[in-house]
Amino acid sequence: MPLLRLKGDLHMHSTFSDGRNSPEEILLAAVEKDLDVISITDHDTFSGALRALKSAKSMQLDLVVIVGAEIRTTAGDILVYCSDSPPDAVPRDPFELADAAHEHGCIVVPAHPFDARRKGIGKLVYDGQWDAIEVYNAYSDPFSNHKAEQAARELGIPGIANSDAHVASAIGSAYNIIEVGDRNADSVIDAIKTGRVRPVYGRPSFSAIASTLAWSIERRIKRRRGPSRLDYIDDEDYGAYTF
Repeated sequence: MPLLRLKGDLHMHSTFSDGRNSPEEILLAAVEKDLDVISITDHDTFSGALRALKSAKSMQLDLVVIVGAEIRTTAGDILVYCSDSPPDAVPRDPFELADAAHEHGCIVVPAHPFDARRKGIGKLVYDGQWDAIEVYNAYSDPFSNHKAEQAARELGIPGIANSDAHVASAIGSAYNIIEVGDRNADSVIDAIKTGRVRPVYGRPSFSAIASTLAWSIERRIKRRRGPSRLDYIDDEDYGAYTF
């Protein structure tokens, strides 16, 4: 059976953490951008991804939704991807998180590992049992991305590219070509683990950058007015664009 080549962006944020758009708006944007696979990876919660999975079915969208989250560990951010339900326990130790995810059939991918501004895990990327590395983040600087790409090459594990979008217009600015036998989440997870994935680099458009900056300012204003869902986010600008 010939392999299917799917286009997937596996790192983005919704209103369930610090993104501007709802999971439903993200789904529609992904379809408009001709994506076949997405994963909403909200900070420290799988809720946005689970909502997207349910909504994609009810909206009858031909879109594979991977259940994901970006977990802030004691060392930095790690992406967790699952084919259906996430693990019940999410340890904050990065190595314990990897073990828990693997026991549940999920995979773990260090996010922007050498981007200190975005809380990458740095040199610990060489020590853990990772399934892949985010070698290109559309909002990270070229030097950080290059170091991540080099680490994946040295470790002999797959690399993926993602938009890290916080606004819908930035979705798909970087993505992956994923070769699968079947158009479902299990096949996508397996393809990443076995290296049947090719990262495609790209930067957000000028309008997406402007929208991201506007949302960043709006987030800061909301936080200053009082308690909100954004309080757990550190002061650094996750959505800011750097060169």
